[in-house]
Amino acid sequence: MDMSVGGGVSSGFGGSGWAFPVTVTADGTIRSVADEDEIIRAAIWMILSTSPGERVMRPDYGCGLSEHVFGVLGPATTAGIERDVTDALRRCEPRIDVLEVQARPDADDHDVLLVEITYRVRATNSRLNLVYPFYLD
Repeated sequence: MDMSVGGGVSSGFGGSGWAFPVTVTADGTIRSVADEDEIIRAAIWMILSTSPGERVMRPDYGCGLSEHVFGVLGPATTAGIERDVTDALRRCEPRIDVLEVQARPDADDHDVLLVEITYRVRATNSRLNLVYPFYLD
């Protein structure tokens, strides 16, 4: 049985399961995802939000962004974040090819780095991107 991000039963190559972050709908049910692009997007978000060692059975799962939380905003910090995100996605998400990762300061909030990830879904050859806000403070 193929399991997805949230642990649901497969409905295609990606599966289905709880949305991440977990939220409740207006009718009181847990929001789920079944669209392949949305499932992969949720998986990427989960990888970036998880620190290595946080999952007992998969100690290598996650990104380690928390190591940069108090980093000084500059080229060394952004390069480290870009490297860590690229490595984590290549290691933990086999359904995609990472094409580019760029970390840049948010123009409106100087305590936030926007991590823009451009990737290709291997099964469909779709090129997509995701912007992950990373809070330095």
